[in-house]
Amino acid sequence: MLRIAMLGAGRVGQVHARSISQHPDAELALVVDPIEAAASSLGATHGAPWSLDPEDAFADASIDAVVIGTPTNTHIDMLRRAVDSNKKILLEKPIDLDLAKIDAAWAELAPKAPFVMLGFCRRFDPSFHEVRERVAKGEIGTVRALRITSRDPQPPPADYLSASGGMFKDMTIHDFDMARFQLGDIVEVSAVASDNGLAAFRQARDHAQAIITMRAAGGALATIVNSRTCAYGYDQRLEMYGDLGSLEAGNFTATSVRANSATQTEAAGPILNFFLERYTPAFQAELDEFVRAVREDREPAVGFADGRAALVLAEAANESVATGRIVKVG
Repeated sequence: MLRIAMLGAGRVGQVHARSISQHPDAELALVVDPIEAAASSLGATHGAPWSLDPEDAFADASIDAVVIGTPTNTHIDMLRRAVDSNKKILLEKPIDLDLAKIDAAWAELAPKAPFVMLGFCRRFDPSFHEVRERVAKGEIGTVRALRITSRDPQPPPADYLSASGGMFKDMTIHDFDMARFQLGDIVEVSAVASDNGLAAFRQARDHAQAIITMRAAGGALATIVNSRTCAYGYDQRLEMYGDLGSLEAGNFTATSVRANSATQTEAAGPILNFFLERYTPAFQAELDEFVRAVREDREPAVGFADGRAALVLAEAANESVATGRIVKVG
């Protein structure tokens, strides 16, 4: 039984805590959050002890691993402390907002051979994973293009926007990783963005929507379409297009029931509202990979280098918006 401490009891912490509690080979050993109401509530939900101080997790030799779901500006500090206490680590994205800090931290930590898995849960989404596997088997021939659509149902609060690092590092980073997961290394990035005339985004110097085009090292092209708002819910779609056809993963609704009448055809209920609902199976599969990789003493499927690579693409997109140019990534 892998004993895991959950660091952070916010939205993503709640999802991870549920996955840990439901896994047959894992135990939620401790919930940590500086906000007492959050820590105690999440601990009570899963029958786990709770604490306000992460040192309680790092100092406990009976705890094997930590999931770091704290605010981004604390990630590197938590990572260092976890490595120094010999814990296995599942780290939520992004590692940090600053590449120089990421590189300095890894230069310090890499000689200690830490076990660090990055929290890119969408790699473990059953539909997206199936698309990748079927492409690898040659079903659509040579891949020519990837299209990723990712739209949130509503924008985050203004105080979140101001500290998020911007759309590309906070939201699109998942899509950058998905592009790498499906196509391999990316060598060119071009991006356009808009605040849609909304004061909250203008004040935060952030984007309400963006379109990114990229070229993979293998020659395939990719398009990412992002929006911070979507009237019909959490829009999460992906299509791989090749010489022999295409494979598409569409949105999910609560049920598969479709209505047909004189006024509508194939009418479905609303798509799932946000990542808590849409990616529950992906979070569960991600946790399973974490547990298996620890038990099998092997590298996890997605590691620190993948987290850095996604941030490099986010930086390139920011540069492209600022300059209006295609940015080479090497």
